[in-house]
Amino acid sequence: QVRLVESGGGSVQAGGSLRLSCAASGYGSSSVTMAWFRQAPGKEREGVAAIKGSGAATYADFVQGRFTISKDAQNTLYLQMNSLKTEDSAMYYCAAEFGDWTPISRLLLRTEYNYWGQGTQVAVSS
Repeated sequence: QVRLVESGGGSVQAGGSLRLSCAASGYGSSSVTMAWFRQAPGKEREGVAAIKGSGAATYADFVQGRFTISKDAQNTLYLQMNSLKTEDSAMYYCAAEFGDWTPISRLLLRTEYNYWGQGTQVAVSS
């Protein structure tokens, strides 16, 4: 059974940094595509960054140059968030899907993922 568990959220002042982690299990040796999404109160869940099994990554325009997604050999997913803004405050979710064939152009669409974690809260204050 696939399981995703996020950690690393918290409260930080604007301009600060946080590193989110997502521990994945249940994939065996399969190649996986993983992503971070976020959802603020009253807003739709939106894609933040994604990374394919090949290592190819993509980012939403609003985090370009500030956030970095990475994944280790154990399929633990990370999101290094620097220069945080108040508008980055949201619940951050880890998502995953088997395979490496999703086009880069679709990696930030929530419909591409069948497996989701419970989320970790990020609060950025001014």
